[in-house]
Amino acid sequence: MTDARDLTLPKGYIDLLGELKNRVRAARTRALRTVNTQLIELYWSIGQDVSAQQEQQGWGSGVIKRLADDLRAEFPEMKGFSARNVQYMTTFARAWNGGAIAQQPVAQLPWGHVTVLLDKLVDQEKRDWYASEAVEHGWSRNVLMNMIMNKTLERTGSAPSNFAQQLVAQDSELAQQVAKDPYSFEFLGLSGEVAERDLEQALMDRITETLREMGPGFAFVGRQVHFDVGGDDFYIDLLFFHVEQLRYYVVELKTGKFQPEYAGKLNFYIALVDDRLRCETHADTVGILICGSKNEHTVRYSLGRATSPMAVASYTYDALPADVRDELPDADRLTAALDWTED
Repeated sequence: MTDARDLTLPKGYIDLLGELKNRVRAARTRALRTVNTQLIELYWSIGQDVSAQQEQQGWGSGVIKRLADDLRAEFPEMKGFSARNVQYMTTFARAWNGGAIAQQPVAQLPWGHVTVLLDKLVDQEKRDWYASEAVEHGWSRNVLMNMIMNKTLERTGSAPSNFAQQLVAQDSELAQQVAKDPYSFEFLGLSGEVAERDLEQALMDRITETLREMGPGFAFVGRQVHFDVGGDDFYIDLLFFHVEQLRYYVVELKTGKFQPEYAGKLNFYIALVDDRLRCETHADTVGILICGSKNEHTVRYSLGRATSPMAVASYTYDALPADVRDELPDADRLTAALDWTED
């Protein structure tokens, strides 16, 4: 039903109202992030002071508990002053002790993210990498946990490829960064041997997780994408488009061991996409062959003579130990909207 007030609205009012609403939402988001950064700075400064006293005065857990109790008594509306949290603050300050914390990506993350980094990682370079990625891509705490448990850093850019030979330097580096090895499809819940079509269907059934595993910037274009070549039918398993790199990615799935002829078929599909789909503004199309296993020497020889940029990666879907799988968040939590708040 039309609101009677709409009949008397002056020209331009609706457009202005929409703009103001967007402006208020953006300002509110910035304010929340500013408040969060101030909280992180506070926790870090508390951790610095407590850590200094621990080293100078030999403070033990009893003093930490007393300090936490006194802070809670003074600030009952604040929930972050448990003894455990104060101890986290000292660990946080020791981990990021190289200057003002406000200049670090971790300062833009909610406290729950920070505790995940402290609990799950020991190497400081890894902590910094995951913190930076979480800020850039807006990972929720559960997604951050999943990325760490699946060793995303170690797998990123590790697939053998011919990108350095087939692409200019900058494009080669960008393409290599999305070529993981192995790809972790543990979220599919599969085990034992499966047919290629079943693996493909499972990836489509869990497209949100599939795109997350592929990496930031990927958009799904199609499955079994059909091409008619002079009356012959060809079907690409999976086709993606990278919205930041502005290029198509052709993904072929093979559940068995890599064979040299697979590279020739992928090279052919890349040529088809370049000819039929790629626009002048798009970067070179890239192919990724994901197979059950591979002989590194065979892969190197095959890629050495390929005329299109491509990488060969393996995959796993049931290699994680049971205790590790139990620590991962379930699918419903993983597919929740990416948030900037603590649970």
